[in-house]
Amino acid sequence: MANKMGKQDNNTLDFEVQTMNFHRLLVAVDEDDSTSSIRAFNYAVTTAKAFHLPLAIVTILETADLNIYDSLSPEFLADRRQEVLAKVNQYAQKAVDFGVTEVTPLIGEGKPGNIIVKEIIPDWRPDLLIVGSETKEKSRLFIGSQASYMAQNAACSVIVVRANDQFY
Repeated sequence: MANKMGKQDNNTLDFEVQTMNFHRLLVAVDEDDSTSSIRAFNYAVTTAKAFHLPLAIVTILETADLNIYDSLSPEFLADRRQEVLAKVNQYAQKAVDFGVTEVTPLIGEGKPGNIIVKEIIPDWRPDLLIVGSETKEKSRLFIGSQASYMAQNAACSVIVVRANDQFY
């Protein structure tokens, strides 16, 4: 587009809009069902159902939260792994009940952002990660508190869903 002086306008967007589709979704949820996790999950299942996409649901056993005695107890760790697996399976069942046809529950252990970015994403290969983010400070690591790290370091696109919609 030429301006009044006949020169080419450098702000002209010279491309055609193309449809963008995702093919595999991954949603990260906290085992304690934080508000942001539930909202991210709701967004993920809505999107997966609407576009008939496979959905993986991941939660992380945060081993840094365990005291030294518990972390050294194989029985305790096995029990915690079972609890985390049961929680992610409940999310998976909710997704199926909502109408998502292909759902994969996943668990990991360690620091949530690091494990999701360095282990879960390379293994499951989503092209979109959906994660919640709390706006308040927390005393321990929640997946939502790791949203910034994941957005900056994930090998796929990331959508961050806030715990609330209020604008200030």
